[in-house]
Amino acid sequence: MPAKRGPRTGFLGAVAALVTLAALVSCSPDGNDDGPGGSGATTKPDTSSGKAVRLPPVPAGFDYQIGGAYPPPSGVRIVARDRGADPARGLYNICYVNAFQAQPDEGDDWDDDLLLRDEEGEVVIDADWDEPLLDIGTAAKRKRVAARVNEWVDGCADKGYDAVEPDNYDSYTRSEGLLDADDATAFVKLLSAHAHARGLAVAQKNTVELAGQRARTGLDFAVVEECGAYDECGEYADAFDDRVVVVEYTDKGMRKAVSEFGDRLSIVRRDLDVSTPDSDDYVRRTR
Repeated sequence: MPAKRGPRTGFLGAVAALVTLAALVSCSPDGNDDGPGGSGATTKPDTSSGKAVRLPPVPAGFDYQIGGAYPPPSGVRIVARDRGADPARGLYNICYVNAFQAQPDEGDDWDDDLLLRDEEGEVVIDADWDEPLLDIGTAAKRKRVAARVNEWVDGCADKGYDAVEPDNYDSYTRSEGLLDADDATAFVKLLSAHAHARGLAVAQKNTVELAGQRARTGLDFAVVEECGAYDECGEYADAFDDRVVVVEYTDKGMRKAVSEFGDRLSIVRRDLDVSTPDSDDYVRRTR
């Protein structure tokens, strides 16, 4: 089952803002040019691989389907789905990959030393989702974890996705101080390089405090949860030249996001479990 991401429970406040501001000073625009594509997406040269990756259209109808795929509603041009699902024909497709944590039922599938452990040897768990954190604290371990995650990225590319969304970029904030932002950026850089070599764009997932590291990490656009509720949409918009797709889980957050950025960003209101339409909990709105 795909991980179902909901509201974040931690935020780095003023420190995060200072990190982002400092990094943005050195970040330059990516120089995108309009290009071909049925979804209206644009292309960006990838100098590391010589390939061009397709970026999502701005703004455009968006649907977040990581809880289960279903026929996209009318007007949708961008869809995010779990890596186990097939992309939606004729749309811009983002492939969800849980990259920094293990699924609750997949901890045993990882080598023991690749699960982050505290001083007592206990696995560090994201309590909100019961997911073990992966240990990306050394270059050697980052390489081993990336090798497996990149197999999933290859699967996304083989299925015909346009982009990949490596989730839990902010895991280091839940690591009990065992991991830091440098570990996260070094790891996501490995994923970005591999995805670009396969012709996939790469999304930053949440983690506003690292949005200004775009030039360093190679991330192309952002998939963010509740930037309206947390008053973060502007920071993502500035860092990624408005190439931001937004999921809000509350009416209040949705109203704020739409009122301030509805003409710039791709925004959708979903239910917390990102349910399918046959569920009583299903919610999807664009206003």
